[in-house]
Amino acid sequence: MAEPLKDVYNKVFILDLADQVLSVYPDFCCTAFQDVIFDAEWDDKALKARIRTITNALHRFLPAPFEQSIVILEKIAHRFSGLEALFFPDFVEKYGLDHYQSSLQALEYFTRYSSAEFAVRPFILKYPEAMMAQMFIWSQSDNEHVRRLASEGCRPRLPWAFALSEFKQDPQPLFIILEQLKDDPSEYVRRSVANNLNDISKDHPAVVIKVAQRWLQQADNNDLDNNNNLGNNRQRLVKHACRGLLKQANPIILSLFGFHRPENIKIIAFKVDDVVMMGDKLLFSFTLSSQAALGKLRVEFAIDFMKKNGSLAGKIFQISESTITKNCKQISKQFDFKKISTRQYYPGLHHLSVIVNGRLLSKKVFFLQ
Repeated sequence: MAEPLKDVYNKVFILDLADQVLSVYPDFCCTAFQDVIFDAEWDDKALKARIRTITNALHRFLPAPFEQSIVILEKIAHRFSGLEALFFPDFVEKYGLDHYQSSLQALEYFTRYSSAEFAVRPFILKYPEAMMAQMFIWSQSDNEHVRRLASEGCRPRLPWAFALSEFKQDPQPLFIILEQLKDDPSEYVRRSVANNLNDISKDHPAVVIKVAQRWLQQADNNDLDNNNNLGNNRQRLVKHACRGLLKQANPIILSLFGFHRPENIKIIAFKVDDVVMMGDKLLFSFTLSSQAALGKLRVEFAIDFMKKNGSLAGKIFQISESTITKNCKQISKQFDFKKISTRQYYPGLHHLSVIVNGRLLSKKVFFLQ
């Protein structure tokens, strides 16, 4: 079983962090720093709570002026990376909000080793016009991590972060950044653009549909200097951006990607386990059948899960996307009802449906116990 993410911040890591700070700031109190972090509540703290605990402890034992603390942290930031380095931008988020210029310089630096996508959001709220101008400047950076920050930091619905209500209501200020980055050479950056658009689609589907149509039309019209790689990258970006609309079976988006209504396709030999035990796997299989070639198909299954109050809540899962030249295809799948942190399972009657190109073609029931 995988270790919880929060355990990246363990005693070995904190000891190393203290030593790294001490190497550039000889007055640092390593023992007191560790004692403050490993309080009685440490073991129960989740990832973000542990990050904030480290942030607060650093603030307590570093020099009081924010700018001096940042200079010290900048000297050691390159020795850490990824998830473990999130406390660097978190320090700026917590203690730098009233130090705009020095904070932005620090965030631009720290995001190269981790990500400042969470830390920039309070600055967007407090300095909306200045920050969006800065985000556009970052979108032109030579560093892909900084360019990604320009898009990821202003996502209206960034996971693990508070929503940016202003952009949920009106996403137009975001598009100057997204247009700048849509053909970025880095997949890492383009993925962020797609995620931003997917966020927007949840509140403004019509806006994203128009953007998707326009961006794909540009690719089809050879507006990308006949560069097939750029065209393929654009296709992948737009499709990932529209993943929510595809799951919702939006007819315009389905048609845009060539998934037409499955008028002559049937589901035969649909078999589902009648009963599955909590923690076990549900097995099911079916055959897609047609008198002609099946063609381009997006095949999904949906499970209506029993909720605590006895109602059902559906979730869609993708099986495949492909062009099938034969007139039948047999599919076997399984769904694991093992315990996970992101979904609570409850015993009772569940529904399992097969969806082809956005259309529900067959449904069966099974019992989870």
